[in-house]
Amino acid sequence: MGYACPVCETPQSDGEHLANHLAFAAILGDDEHESWLDEYAPGWNEDGPDELAPRITEYADEEEYPQVFEDTVHDHGHGHDHGHGNGGHGGHGLEDELQQAGGYGRDAAMGADAQRIMAEARQMTEQMMNDESEGSEDDDANGTDSAQDENE
Repeated sequence: MGYACPVCETPQSDGEHLANHLAFAAILGDDEHESWLDEYAPGWNEDGPDELAPRITEYADEEEYPQVFEDTVHDHGHGHDHGHGNGGHGGHGLEDELQQAGGYGRDAAMGADAQRIMAEARQMTEQMMNDESEGSEDDDANGTDSAQDENE
């Protein structure tokens, strides 16, 4: 069993996923999702998914959605991962779901605040990845292992 989004009817597997869906859509600038949350779950932006889920599921229609697991799907002998994982943009990720739910995602028009937030998030992610790779290069050059350093 799952829930249909009370705004756009996008299927969600459980209350936590529904909470994330509603909040992400609202944060990314969807006025309908934000208005719904403001009306039915005041203070929603201060809650995490665990706290928000029970507050919103009472207003969502319970639906039965077929759930497909990776081990039950034939890979058609492709031998590749369809872009899932680090840096991949293919497949069935959050952006794809948001795009289907009402025109969000990488290609959607965003407001100035959302564009600023996304640019900052990308920059922080790139910096984090650079810092991690520099740290492992330093360890390799010194002949040390970060796990070994932690044990000393």
